[in-house]
Amino acid sequence: MSREAIIEAKGLSKTYLLGRLEVPALRGVSFRVRPNEYIAVMGPSGSGKSTLMNLIGCLDTPTAGEYRLDGELVSAMDDDQLASIRNGKIGFVFQTFNLLPRADAFQNVELPLIYAGLSKAKRRRRVEEAIEAVGLTERSHHRPSELSGGQRQRIAIARALVNRPALLLADEPTGNLDSVTGEEIMGLFGKLHDAGNTIILVTHEEYIARKSNRLIRLRDGRIEEDRPVGRVEG
Repeated sequence: MSREAIIEAKGLSKTYLLGRLEVPALRGVSFRVRPNEYIAVMGPSGSGKSTLMNLIGCLDTPTAGEYRLDGELVSAMDDDQLASIRNGKIGFVFQTFNLLPRADAFQNVELPLIYAGLSKAKRRRRVEEAIEAVGLTERSHHRPSELSGGQRQRIAIARALVNRPALLLADEPTGNLDSVTGEEIMGLFGKLHDAGNTIILVTHEEYIARKSNRLIRLRDGRIEEDRPVGRVEG
């Protein structure tokens, strides 16, 4: 794989078995992602968006094809290897935040570092840096129930960033937020991209996709469109 590519996918296919019926979700998808790209993935329901994100995020394995992430052939890895890649090289941001309700913001952000085996001192430094990057230092010791939806998503983003991943994956990150808060979160993604992060974001909203610099549109398990986007600020 070229050193210029963080992701290289060749002929990725995924077929699910429903009883005796084979249901193709992805059909030979190929693309490359360079460092510091900001990509929006769009498509109607059933187009293959979720399947593609699950493969990119190492949450599932392809039926056929090849997938390399940061130089490693992850399409051939076993479950333990995939778990290690997920924790070390990919940061996830979900629509539903997925924060532990009994843990405070600091503890939620710290969790991936505990799995990674970092010392307590290193964990503290990394967590403080990540929470500061999303502008919530003063809310570090508040539980999710004490945070607004936007603040919860910011903490989820800090958790995604704390392991300094090669790739940030966001699945409808503004889906549970009002429009004003959603704009604030998209502004934060813009700043993270400007700081050098590589981002792939799934969205149903055209105005959100226009904040990226590349659009991949799926239909019926294939890439229908892959083109640059003139990023709209704000």
